[in-house]
Amino acid sequence: MFVKVKNWFREFRLSLRMKITLSLSAIAVVLLMSSIISVLEYRHMSNYVSSLIAGNVNNIHRTQELVAAVDGYNLKMLAVIGDDTFTALPAFDCDGFLDRCNALKGSLGGNPEAQAWADSVIYAYSAYMLASTEVEDVYESSFIDTRDWFFSRLQPLFTRMRIYLDGLSASLYEELETNSKDFDSGFFRSIIPSSVAVSVGIILVFLLMFYIQTYYVTPLYRMLRNLRDYLGYRRRYTYTFDGNDQLGDLNSSITELAEENRSLRKRIADLKDKQ
Repeated sequence: MFVKVKNWFREFRLSLRMKITLSLSAIAVVLLMSSIISVLEYRHMSNYVSSLIAGNVNNIHRTQELVAAVDGYNLKMLAVIGDDTFTALPAFDCDGFLDRCNALKGSLGGNPEAQAWADSVIYAYSAYMLASTEVEDVYESSFIDTRDWFFSRLQPLFTRMRIYLDGLSASLYEELETNSKDFDSGFFRSIIPSSVAVSVGIILVFLLMFYIQTYYVTPLYRMLRNLRDYLGYRRRYTYTFDGNDQLGDLNSSITELAEENRSLRKRIADLKDKQ
């Protein structure tokens, strides 16, 4: 069986057209496959990093909402302190604030630093809101100055909460910057297959040029030179080369025709000599 296959490969001949077509097709396939891989890789990286960046932007927006909420409430508390007639604590959606904090914390699974900042915000918020409920007792007390209570008791808690919120924002912006850089690096990674394919394609083109020059162009030039020598100087056509395609058949046919023509001329010359 092996001998049959070996003999079949020996007898199998690729035509000149087929050899050139296969060579060019190989280059086209390499370039096409690399382009497809690049597109798929870029799409994968783009979708992945885009979702991360969208999550970062959403978390930053939530943090800004928290900052706006506590800033507004603290200003309302300051207005209450400045008013001599205390009626009630300013309205604040505590449940909504905590829900936003918990939702924000739940979306920070891949950022332990930001999670730590979010925990600190919740802790500082609880302490601040607990202290803010003391305002009614402060107003009723004749020994405590309300403004002094605000700036010495409530404001430091608010300042600490803002520090934690600023730290959370900075951590989120840092993560956004990192993901943006990952997007850039992912883009460069996605074009690597194309770059490699182009390089391989260029190498294949040069190899194909060398192959055509060596096995087709050079034999054609030598065949023409030997044919000119045969026609112009009556030299024998003796050019041979290793080739089993149409070019080899053409050279064999030229050799055969040249030998027949040479024999014919010799017979004609012999006949002239006999006369």
